[in-house]
Amino acid sequence: MKTIIEMVHHTRLDTALAPAGLMRAALAEALWWAEGRRSFQRRLIDQPLMRAVLADLALDLEAATALGFGCARAFDGTTPEDRAFARIAVALAKYLSNKRAPGVIYEAMECLGGMGYIEETPMPMLYREAPLNSIWEGSGNVICLDILRSLSRAPLAGHVLHQRLQAACGHDAGFARAYSAHQARWPALPPEGEARWFVESLAQLLAGAMLIEVAPQAVSDAFIATRLLGQRGTTAGAMAQAEVAPILARLGQPA
Repeated sequence: MKTIIEMVHHTRLDTALAPAGLMRAALAEALWWAEGRRSFQRRLIDQPLMRAVLADLALDLEAATALGFGCARAFDGTTPEDRAFARIAVALAKYLSNKRAPGVIYEAMECLGGMGYIEETPMPMLYREAPLNSIWEGSGNVICLDILRSLSRAPLAGHVLHQRLQAACGHDAGFARAYSAHQARWPALPPEGEARWFVESLAQLLAGAMLIEVAPQAVSDAFIATRLLGQRGTTAGAMAQAEVAPILARLGQPA
């Protein structure tokens, strides 16, 4: 059983990274279409609303990528702290990135209009694939309960996670406010019925912390404003004005 659990732990890293690849593929198609399609004498990519949609979707891709590779670095570590962080971080990454992937891919499909719905494009295949990694190696509820169990039974996991988030507070005042709000809402572990809310909040915070570490400031600032501080609606592109040019420029870079 110990060997099986260790294998499942490593397979979760696969399922935490896979949604980043699926989102990247879908957004590459959407960006290619927007750069070539013209409407009202302008390319779609030059239309402010399309730029907002693509930039907003790109933030979820940035978060999934930072989370996935941040977990991979912890998997390569050899200290007890590395292993404890890997144990909790991969579950958070798997939960958040896979919950975001279907919505991101659907919105990317919509950027192509009717073309995005037909099998001559890769979008339907990507959309069908999107839910799989959330179900594999622990569905959403299983992952949330596992995170609560890890935080309860492995104090070192919670300690190293708190250290990582606390360090990010020193680099961004908005992040610090968001983390303080999380701690005020859950001074202890939540009741089981709030597990999804708690895990989503914690995973978003970890994504923000990792983006502060590795991403350009325009990306981390936009993520923190929209995902952690609430400057966003419930659909892609429904967000406060942000500096979208550097976000879109990264989206257009070769993988």
